[in-house]
Amino acid sequence: MDTKPLFARVRRHVAGRVGLTLFGALTIASLAATTMSLAFFTDSDAAGGNAFTTGTIALGLNPTSAIFTSGAMMPGDTANGTLVVSNSGTAQLRYAVTSSSTNTDGKGLNAQLTVTIKTLGTSCAAFDGTSLYAGALSAAGFGDVTAGAQSGDRTLGAASSETLCFRATLPSATGNAYQGATTTATFTFESEQTANNP
Repeated sequence: MDTKPLFARVRRHVAGRVGLTLFGALTIASLAATTMSLAFFTDSDAAGGNAFTTGTIALGLNPTSAIFTSGAMMPGDTANGTLVVSNSGTAQLRYAVTSSSTNTDGKGLNAQLTVTIKTLGTSCAAFDGTSLYAGALSAAGFGDVTAGAQSGDRTLGAASSETLCFRATLPSATGNAYQGATTTATFTFESEQTANNP
């Protein structure tokens, strides 16, 4: 039988319970800390350098001024010219040609003159290439400037060029009404990408 005073026994009992409680709390905290500090092997890698650059189309003409001129044409005369069309870009392009011409004196020389445009054959002097246009100067051109591939459009690969041969003719049957007539024509080349543009 425990002969210690009651207050001593109570004190020891309370101290024991506090100690057990404190031990239990520390054990739980320790377990929680252990659980939270668990580590896992991990690894990572990176695929860098994902660079993108857009392509270009760059239509060029040589010469950029007059392809051909004639200051005193007579019925039956012709005037010849050569034009180099180039693409200095990094992607293929297609192009079409339209023209506009003046009729300031009202004589209609732009409708009387005929123009033929051909690809380069043996030479532009031989004028034996494939015909791209043959008709009145007032409607000269080929292809279609509408977006997408159209009949008559020409294509040029990246960093390539082609030579076109031009010939203007004043028909032999041209009458006196055209004496002293004048016209000036401008040929406009329109290009677009071919990639993703059927």
